[in-house]
Amino acid sequence: MSKFSTTLMTATMAGILSTSAIAADYNFKFQSSDPAGDKNFQVQKEWTKRVETMTGGRVHIELLPVGSIFKHTETLDGIKMGILDGHITATEFFSGKDPAFGLIGNTVGAWSNTQQLLQYVNYGGGYELMNELYAPYGVKFIGGSTTGVESLVSRVPLDSVADLKGLKLRAPEGLVQRVFAAAGAAPVNLPGSEVFTGLSKGVIDAADYTVFSTNQKAGMNDIATHPVQPGFHSLPLIDISMNKKKWDKLPADIQSILTVSVRDFAEDMTTQLRIADQAAVKAAQADPNITIHDWSAEERKKFRAIARTQWEEFAKSSDNAQKVYDSITTYLEANGLL
Repeated sequence: MSKFSTTLMTATMAGILSTSAIAADYNFKFQSSDPAGDKNFQVQKEWTKRVETMTGGRVHIELLPVGSIFKHTETLDGIKMGILDGHITATEFFSGKDPAFGLIGNTVGAWSNTQQLLQYVNYGGGYELMNELYAPYGVKFIGGSTTGVESLVSRVPLDSVADLKGLKLRAPEGLVQRVFAAAGAAPVNLPGSEVFTGLSKGVIDAADYTVFSTNQKAGMNDIATHPVQPGFHSLPLIDISMNKKKWDKLPADIQSILTVSVRDFAEDMTTQLRIADQAAVKAAQADPNITIHDWSAEERKKFRAIARTQWEEFAKSSDNAQKVYDSITTYLEANGLL
C-alpha cells in the first residue's frame, strides 16, 4: 500500500471515528403518538433524517412509534423522568394534567386552515406560551406543526349546525365533546380503533376522526358516504419537544438547526397531507356513492360562535387555561379571524 493510500485511509477512519464520537454525545430517543405504518410517522422519520444531515451527523434521533415505551398520554412524564428524550405528539393528549393543554392543543372551531394555527404558534405568542406551560415538567417546546383541518365522516347528510341535533357522533373526550354537545349532537366515547366498526354497525352516525385522505384510505367514506370536507372543527397542534436540561446542553448552532428544522417539518407535514387530501377528494368525487358536503361560510360561523362559548367555559378550568384563552382570542381578534 502506498504512503498516500495509508494516509488517506488513516484520515478517513479518523473522520468516521470523530463523527461517531460526536454523534454519540447527541443520541436522542423520541416517541411519536402515531403508529409506524401511518403517513404522519413516515414524515416524522424523514424529519429525523434531515436533522442528522443538517447537523453533519452530530445529532441522531431514534423515533419510536406510539406506545413503544409510554402510552400516548404519558410521554410528558417519560421526558420529565429522562427515559424519553423527546416526543412528537398532539398537545391535547395532556389535557388530563392541565386543561390548558386541551385548549391550546385543539381550539375547536378556531382555525380555518393550517397557516392560521402555525402563524399563531410562530409569531402570535403560541411558542412562548407552550414553553411556559411545559416549564414545570422540565420540557422544552422546540416548535409546532399540525396536520390539516379534520374531516367529518358521516352516514347521513350534514349541511348545517341544525343537522347535528341528536347526531350520534364519535368525538374525543374533553373540549371536542363539549363543543359538539353544545351544538346539539350526542357525543359518543369510542376509541379510534373502533370507529370503522361503529360506523358500519350503526353504533354511531358520524365521527370526528382525522383528515380526509386518511379517512378515505381507511375505507371510512365507503361506509359513511356523506363526508364533510373541508372540515370546520378540529385542527390539532402537533408539538416536537424534548428534555429541557438536555436542550440546554446543546451547542447554540444545533439548537438553531433544530428550531428551524421543525418549521420545515411543519411545512412538509401540512403540504404532504394537503396534497394527499386533494387526491383523495378527487377520487371520492368520482365515486357516485359518495357525496361530499361543504358547509357554507354562514354555517361555519354559527359553529364557531357555539365553540367560543365552550372555550370560555373551558378557560375557567385552570389559570393556565385562562391564559391560553386570552392569548388565542386576542390573536384571533387582532387578525380579524373571529
